[in-house]
Amino acid sequence: MKKAVILLSGGLDSTTCLAVAKSKSFSIYALSFRYGQRHEFEISAAKKIARSSQVNDHVVLDIDLRAFGGSALTDNIDVPKSRDGKIGGSEIPITYVPARNTIFLSFALAYAETIESQNIFIGVNALDYSGYPDCRPEYIKSFEKMSNLGTKAGVEGKSKIKIHTPLIDLSKKEIIQEGIKLGVDYSKTHSCYDPAKNGIACGLCDACILRREGFEKANIKDPIEYAN
Repeated sequence: MKKAVILLSGGLDSTTCLAVAKSKSFSIYALSFRYGQRHEFEISAAKKIARSSQVNDHVVLDIDLRAFGGSALTDNIDVPKSRDGKIGGSEIPITYVPARNTIFLSFALAYAETIESQNIFIGVNALDYSGYPDCRPEYIKSFEKMSNLGTKAGVEGKSKIKIHTPLIDLSKKEIIQEGIKLGVDYSKTHSCYDPAKNGIACGLCDACILRREGFEKANIKDPIEYAN
């Protein structure tokens, strides 16, 4: 089986992305990050998903982006709530973590080289998303080009790294519908930026709003609980 590194956050998109990779008969090597985010419920979710998906390996790396801050997810900044009509606009929200996908993809690239894999999957989405610059197709294309310029296998011409983004052109509704077809158990996933101490999703942050709207449009009941 071909090997693939999957960036697994424990959220809806990355879990669906993992299911897509499995459906294409890849041997899965999951990679998650404890990066100084506001909570660790997503790490617990990622571990559960990795176990239930029977991945070949699951690495959880510790890096501390709180040392830089600059985001509501890694700094003492309030997470915006109920931003009706403003999600996905021209303004990049304060929940954007500077260079996060570049950092994560760089680790994934190193992992892929180590296990001699040419495939990296990331669940970025350019339609129903919060306006992050590192979720766009042109960004992924540029990172893939860099990957093949800056790796031993790429320079030697033995293989080429491919960054797979199977969800990039799908709406949240379509992502959920695809996941359901592939048997994804969304009750195991965690999307909220600012959950309660017991892990219940706030229901009001961008991630919760996008998730709830996706399930509503798909006419599927969201299996997780919300505080609001």
